[in-house]
Amino acid sequence: MTEPRLLQGNEACAEGALAAGLSFYAGYPITPSTEITELLSRKLPMLGGKFIQMEDELASMAAVIGASLTGAKAMTATSGPGFTLKQENIGFAAMAEVPCVIVDVQRLGPSTGVATAPAQGDVMQARWGTHGDHPIIVYSPATVKECYTLTMRAFNMAERFRVPVIMLMDEVVGHMRERVELPEIDQTTIINRPTPSVEPHRYKAYQDTETHVPPMACFGDGYRYHVTGLIHDENGFATENPEIVGRQLQRLHNKINHHRSEIVDWESLNTDDAEVILVTFGGTARAATKAMRLARQEGMKVGIFRPISIWPFPEEQLNLLADKKVKLVVPEMNFGQLVHEIERIVRGRCPVYPVNQVNGELIKPDYILNKVREVY
Repeated sequence: MTEPRLLQGNEACAEGALAAGLSFYAGYPITPSTEITELLSRKLPMLGGKFIQMEDELASMAAVIGASLTGAKAMTATSGPGFTLKQENIGFAAMAEVPCVIVDVQRLGPSTGVATAPAQGDVMQARWGTHGDHPIIVYSPATVKECYTLTMRAFNMAERFRVPVIMLMDEVVGHMRERVELPEIDQTTIINRPTPSVEPHRYKAYQDTETHVPPMACFGDGYRYHVTGLIHDENGFATENPEIVGRQLQRLHNKINHHRSEIVDWESLNTDDAEVILVTFGGTARAATKAMRLARQEGMKVGIFRPISIWPFPEEQLNLLADKKVKLVVPEMNFGQLVHEIERIVRGRCPVYPVNQVNGELIKPDYILNKVREVY
């Protein structure tokens, strides 16, 4: 571990990106993610990387894709309104299999909403914001240290699977300061994209492999291939051949679904004897943890299940809890988004109770505790 530091969540996110090998950042400042852009504007050029403040979010995402195609580890950061503007290009990155990281520090919406108010209203936008049917990887930190470690992991997963990966933070975690000891970094911690080992004239940028992740040549390395948002064949040329279309889209799903054990992450606290389990994520998890402790002081057996990977959701782990016939309480700073995924997974095997707050303030432990008392 390194020496203890007092860090803000947004700062830890930027530091995690640098530790992961970030070499290109393009963004348009927007609250409450601005500190990420500010810190990287100072540090990234000093480390030999490129920082560009673009004219808007659409251009930022496009620049990130272009940089990644040349071999750069690339990232952008934004908040809800900017995240929406990036969605078309996020879909392009998914189709063209361009690794990159998008940080969304959520704020209260819709539209420009309340710029500095905590909220968790982008859960479904992270999963379904762009068009088409493709898998996505989304991580949601609950601590400053996780802002660092999960940003590193987001880069590793983006490179490993040639996909855009989303860091879904919220204002509470992004602006919170904590004393943290960051892990030492060695080269085994860093994952780089698979590169081709064949001669350039034999290279096919979108050919299926044993892992379903084709090697990725960088522009300028002597390999030539076509990049398009149209569904394409192994060489990247557009096609409407139903057999190829189906095969390529299936491969996009396979490379995530067949490696869920590498991607999915979660945390459980006091679930062994729990009769009520709080299913919680991000900044809300901190209030839920306090509510759990207060409930236990009152003699109620309450536990926590925290999905760290929101998408893919840790379904197998939640299914094990649902089989115990516990009661699930789902606090969120929205009108109910993740709760629908939980209801889908448990399929009526145990009761699910939403706890929602959307008033621009952090959901408090007492608010969650009252719901626990009601259903216990």
